[in-house]
Amino acid sequence: MNTTTSPMQYLDKALNALHDMGLVPSDGSGQEAPIIALLNLISDLDEQRIAAIARTLDKASLFNDVVREQVQAMDIGERYEDITNAFNSIREDAKNMVDQIDDGRLDTFERISNVWMKVTRGDIPTRFDKIKDTYLDVTAATNDQIQRENKILEAYQDFRGALKESEVLALEVLKKAETNLQAAKQALTEAMQTVEDYTGEDAAARARLELARDEKVRGLQNEEKRYQIAKDLSDNLTVSYNTSEVVMARLLQTTTAKERIYAQAVSFFGTNEVVLTALSASFTGMFGLYEGTQTIEAMKDGVSKSLEDLAEIGGKIQEAATKAGYGPTIRAESVKKLVDSVVNWQTRSHEIIDEMRRLATQNADEIRDAVEDGKRQLARLSEQGKGLALELKA
Repeated sequence: MNTTTSPMQYLDKALNALHDMGLVPSDGSGQEAPIIALLNLISDLDEQRIAAIARTLDKASLFNDVVREQVQAMDIGERYEDITNAFNSIREDAKNMVDQIDDGRLDTFERISNVWMKVTRGDIPTRFDKIKDTYLDVTAATNDQIQRENKILEAYQDFRGALKESEVLALEVLKKAETNLQAAKQALTEAMQTVEDYTGEDAAARARLELARDEKVRGLQNEEKRYQIAKDLSDNLTVSYNTSEVVMARLLQTTTAKERIYAQAVSFFGTNEVVLTALSASFTGMFGLYEGTQTIEAMKDGVSKSLEDLAEIGGKIQEAATKAGYGPTIRAESVKKLVDSVVNWQTRSHEIIDEMRRLATQNADEIRDAVEDGKRQLARLSEQGKGLALELKA
């Protein structure tokens, strides 16, 4: 009885470990493993042993699915690149700063680049803080995975114990199947010999012997089928146990290496965080020095150019002021132009007056002549009795 309860003890312990980690559904739902139907064909060989094997293999798929989901390589590639890029950006900005100082001037493009750097990348302390946060995220994830892997490895050891016990039970069932197979072969041999030894003339009796022989053939075929199932079961359990042992050994090596890396990372950061802080302070100070240098250079350049502009523009303004203060007020050419205009008008006005006087006299004469001519015509008409009694007054 102890041999059949041992696999259950190992299996229960393994499943309890997974339950404690919350990795097994509490409702126990899941499809029955296909191998269970096959085991039912040989259950009559040893019901208890087959039941123990069946339960172990029925849970194997669930357990293996959980292990495959949980035991994964941690995705650190992207976060590693984040750290690398952050350090690279700090060093590149420092080099750009030196290049800007070398040429002795800060052009518009360089000013825009500096502003864009602060907007997109952030200042130096922010980038060093990001490096630290990324490192802490990676180490926390690594530690969590190590703990889970250790629990799964421990649980898997118990499951492999159940697997090994199932192999033992399968070999014991195989012995029974082999015994039954040999008994079936012996029974068939005896039935065949009985048919061959029969010398009687009774056809019915011979037929009964032949029927008995055929039943033994059928029985042998069934036993061979069950024997093969039992043999496949024991062989595959042997292969599964030994192969998984090698694979899990590699996982154990990986976890051990990961524990070493985690310990080294924690030790490195714990002892060298001051170095990271010093780097942050140094680079920040260097960028501050660069800003101060550019500021004083801008001040000196601005004052120098202002003095130059003052010398150039101020001289021109003072010259204009002196000319305005000591020079003539109303330009002579302006007065002369006005005098010429007055004289010209005076001359022109006399010409206009003479012309208008002449035109006025001429106009009066023309009016007088026209009226007089009219009077003469009216007088002649009156004389002829053709006129109207009109009294014309000159």
